[in-house]
Amino acid sequence: MKRTIADVVIVGAGPCGLMLALELGKRGVKTIVLDREEGVATAPQANATQARSMEHYRRHGFAHEIRKLGMPGDHPTDLAYFTTYAGHELARHQMPCSDDADRTVRERAHIWNAAELPHRVPQSLIEQTLLRKVKECDCVEVLFETEVTGFVEDDNGVVVDAKDLTSGDTHIARGKYLFAADGAQSRIRKQLGIRYGGADAAHRDFMGGRMLSIYLDAPAFYTELGIPRAWMYWTFNRRRRALLATIDGKGSFVLQTQLREGEDADKMSEEEAGALFLQAVGREIPHKVTGIASWLAGRALVAEKFQEGRVFLGGDAVHLFTPTGGMGYNTAIEDAVNIGWKLAAVIKGQADPALLDSYGSERRPVALRNTQFALKFADSVGLYVPSPAIEDEGPAGEAARARAGAYLGRHAQHEFTIPGFTLGARYDGSPAICHDRTPVPPDDPSVYVPSGKPGGRAPHAWLSDEASLFDKFGFDWTLLVFSSETSAAHHFAEATEARGLSLKVLIMADEGVACDLYDAPAALIRPDQVVGWRGDCVTLEEAQSIFDVLTGVAGRA
Repeated sequence: MKRTIADVVIVGAGPCGLMLALELGKRGVKTIVLDREEGVATAPQANATQARSMEHYRRHGFAHEIRKLGMPGDHPTDLAYFTTYAGHELARHQMPCSDDADRTVRERAHIWNAAELPHRVPQSLIEQTLLRKVKECDCVEVLFETEVTGFVEDDNGVVVDAKDLTSGDTHIARGKYLFAADGAQSRIRKQLGIRYGGADAAHRDFMGGRMLSIYLDAPAFYTELGIPRAWMYWTFNRRRRALLATIDGKGSFVLQTQLREGEDADKMSEEEAGALFLQAVGREIPHKVTGIASWLAGRALVAEKFQEGRVFLGGDAVHLFTPTGGMGYNTAIEDAVNIGWKLAAVIKGQADPALLDSYGSERRPVALRNTQFALKFADSVGLYVPSPAIEDEGPAGEAARARAGAYLGRHAQHEFTIPGFTLGARYDGSPAICHDRTPVPPDDPSVYVPSGKPGGRAPHAWLSDEASLFDKFGFDWTLLVFSSETSAAHHFAEATEARGLSLKVLIMADEGVACDLYDAPAALIRPDQVVGWRGDCVTLEEAQSIFDVLTGVAGRA
């Protein structure tokens, strides 16, 4: 029997679990991660890392490494729509390649108020990178082939029972807190009796029900079809819809299509899967099927709660998305970032345990928001019915393709240029925010309105020295001072020192753009880059009261 003692036990080594391990490891919190698989994912899975996740990777210092992964740096990331790939192109939504990301995010700062643009990369490569970064943390241990069988909570912590799948030995891990990132079939959630609520796989012609993923190598797609390169290629005809996502820009793809009645992914042969690919292509080209998997689309499920006592849940264990909008794994990253600094502060005695109650009150409304946005995108693309004439030659076919192209072009703009979706989530019901009475900015997935109102992501600015404001932030707390009056800085510094918190003070009086965005003489930024407070000069007593709210002391029962 093996026994392990840690501050936090994490179940699940996917993006959510590994990101939390990194957040805790960077803060010196002893952590153990348990996962039943042999290692992290090797299949591509999700392929969109949104701007906010890229900002968090930048905060940890490795966004540039992520940016180099996936397709070649000069490969287009366009969305292209066709009747079949050998047929007619209907519409194309152009997006910048990876090599142009830094220039573009600066040029389009009025659209992307961000330090990073989204990046198109298989989730498997993200997981491999996160695992390498976690292993650099001396206080974190990751154990694969270790299956959790249950847990017991007591007054001092949580005891997790697990089994080593290689030796059959029992492994008991004790932690002060348990975090479940163990997926849609979460054993932890089921033991707690927490249920999902929401929409579950509503029927659509596409992106509604059982879907099929076909992994394949087809370099001939580039050499024989002669169509301009894209990141994702969609087909629209009356026989079968499909999308083909580029994995490496060299010939590896994943084709996704909806299973029809009588079709079974488990019984499907490679030859049958290849035939579906050729149906989407519209002609014979060389290819090799390398894998087949199935999954459910059209889901918008959120657990009824994200916490029970000392047990917290995140990622797919508490929210299941349809992939339209590409926010499932990205929402899980934000779950980890949110709980990470809070657990660390409580474990170190820098915050009251009541702070942890803010996790569910902040993240559950965001999960509800994000799953509903994704569902609307699924309706937009999945319920659209093209004209029967879309593949015909002559005036009727040309008119049908023009109508389809106009619709799909608008859809692509709304689904794939989504700064509001990825940057605009807010924590307006949180007890760990010093709220003010200013208006809440509009919440539109296609438009992000930066606001210094407490409860939202800190507005970004490119500074006079061309540096990113976010690169100036401290890893934990940051105070922005936009006034020549700096007494607030002294009072906040004294309040944080008394709590053992790390505070970085940035005097920004000469940065007019940043000052306008925050619309206050000073703003206090939480470790997750969320505005916790903004206002004018404060006394030491007021600074202490502000931190009482932000560290859970004011919320103590």
